[in-house]
Amino acid sequence: MTVEIKQVAADQLSLIRQDILEIHVEVRHRDFGLDNEFNSRARFDERLTTYSSRPGWSGVLGYDDGVPVGFCFGVPLGADTAWWSSMRNPLPAEYTIENGKRTVALNEIVVRKEWRGSGFAWQLHEAWLAQRNEERVTLLVNPASGDGSVQAVYEAWGYSKIGEQQPFPDSPVYASMIRPVRQN
Repeated sequence: MTVEIKQVAADQLSLIRQDILEIHVEVRHRDFGLDNEFNSRARFDERLTTYSSRPGWSGVLGYDDGVPVGFCFGVPLGADTAWWSSMRNPLPAEYTIENGKRTVALNEIVVRKEWRGSGFAWQLHEAWLAQRNEERVTLLVNPASGDGSVQAVYEAWGYSKIGEQQPFPDSPVYASMIRPVRQN
């Protein structure tokens, strides 16, 4: 499946914000039944605002015949990042040193049901990474999602689990994963 993929920087977020929010609600609430406060539209919008306010934020939104069908976005980890602070078992200090150029966090990747399993998420992921210049990319995944199948997809994409973290008091405990931005 080939779709049109639109790259966006933070100053263009207003052009796609409503599409991102609608996809989030449809997938998280309707498809996965995650209608708790943490996954509410308002809380997700707050996180989107926070992420996109950081230097280097970028995203991609995919369209099939003009219909928005999925997105992903992320931001580099700066020297003052708290990303690694919620690890259940702390990583070695040299592993968590950030400078805004070492690691980019994939904050979200969400695809509407009809397009899941088609390779579209991979297309979004790779289009987003193609614009990144960092050494490595990290993400958090709920290991219970899809009875582990979502984490298995990330493993197939080259990610390795490096530990667990709970970044918000009301969030799940996530598997923390990492891989090089460019794979050989």
